[in-house]
Amino acid sequence: MTVLTRWEPFREFANLQDRINRVFRESYSGPNQEDSLTTSSFAPAVDVYEDEHKVTLKIEVPGIEEKDIDVRIENNTLTVHGERKIEKEEKEENYRRVERQYGSFTRTFTLPQTVDAENVSANYDKGVLKITLPKKAEAKPKQIKVNVGSEKTLEGKGPGKAA
Repeated sequence: MTVLTRWEPFREFANLQDRINRVFRESYSGPNQEDSLTTSSFAPAVDVYEDEHKVTLKIEVPGIEEKDIDVRIENNTLTVHGERKIEKEEKEENYRRVERQYGSFTRTFTLPQTVDAENVSANYDKGVLKITLPKKAEAKPKQIKVNVGSEKTLEGKGPGKAA
C-alpha cells in the first residue's frame, strides 16, 4: 500500500528556527532561566488519516493536562490550542539538559466539505489527543453492484433473430 505524505517545506524551516532559537536561549540565558524554559512555542506531531466514514487526527501532547487543551471548529477550520507548563517544584537551575518543549502551541486544519462538523468528538488518552471527524452521509461512497453475464432477452427477439 502506498502512502502519500504531504510535504510541507515551511514546517522544516519552522523546526530549524525553533532549534536555533533554543541554542541561543540556552547559550545566552540570563539570571532568569525560568522564562527561557517556559516561553517557547512548539508544534506537536500530528497523524491524519481517512477512511470511508471519518477523518481522524492523532496529536501527540504528552504532559499536557486535559484542561489546558482547547479544540474548536469555526468557519470550516479546526483549531487545536494547548499549553505545556513546566513543573514548578523542580529547580530550573539544576537542569543539565532540557529537551522537552514547554509553552503554548496552536495547530489549525482546514476541514474538507465532506466533514460533519456537528458530530466531531475528541478523546485524550495516554498523551494522545484523538479527534474524530465523521463524514456527512451524502459524502460517503456508495457501492454499486455489477451484474456478471449477459442481459436477458425476450424469447424470439434476441440478437441475430429477425423480428
